[in-house]
Amino acid sequence: MDERKPPLGLILLALPLLAFLLAPVLITIPISFSADPYLSFPPSGWSLRWYRAAFTGGAVLDVFATSVALGLVVTALSLIIALPAAMALVRLRWGWVSAIESFLTAPLLLPAIVLGLAILIVFAPLGLLATFPGLVAAHLVVTLPYALRILSTALAGAPLAAEEAAATLGASPLRVFWRVTLPAIRPGLAAAAALCFLVSFDEVVISLFLTGPRLSTLPVWMFHHVENEADPLVAAVSVLLIALTLVIVLVVDRTAGLSRTFVK
Repeated sequence: MDERKPPLGLILLALPLLAFLLAPVLITIPISFSADPYLSFPPSGWSLRWYRAAFTGGAVLDVFATSVALGLVVTALSLIIALPAAMALVRLRWGWVSAIESFLTAPLLLPAIVLGLAILIVFAPLGLLATFPGLVAAHLVVTLPYALRILSTALAGAPLAAEEAAATLGASPLRVFWRVTLPAIRPGLAAAAALCFLVSFDEVVISLFLTGPRLSTLPVWMFHHVENEADPLVAAVSVLLIALTLVIVLVVDRTAGLSRTFVK
């Protein structure tokens, strides 16, 4: 008997819990194919009308494009800023590293609504409300701690002896980073990029404080649509977002490997 297999009782306990957690997602899928003009389960008929509405509706495509562009910019900036910060925290071995890291990851400890209100108060005099740069800066406050924590963990597990050996053999610091350090932390980079993009793409509370009629994101649009409408269009968009998330997870798995990326 393989001792690594979980006991049958634990599996039987986990299955109902898993079904409970997946129930909202499983219910959303059939609702998205509903032919009814309102949310109902089970649907009285089946249709692709809400998927056609999602792809042909200008508002949905506009806010989706904004969210994707915002997520890509925020992800790139998060990695550019967090990587040298993580290297300084891990490699320089300062005595007050823990205090600095706690300060840099402090936004994760604040409720999103408190953080959003604080950002609103700071950004309003600067004219950054309802602007793309303002959204980028606000999302960076949230994504940078995730990127810093993941990259710090990846760098802590990277082979320091290999870097020292390359430097001893005459490699420049830039070549050591490019040829030794970067390949060693590639799974961490993939995890940080995926998580930063998903966090930015899914952010709604802070974005509610900063968006307006001329600029909105997909989660904010969905929030307002649910408030004003009761049709299954949001269910169809939600299923598409689930599919997008699965695609990102599969890409991370193919490029870096989920076990190497998320399990240390």
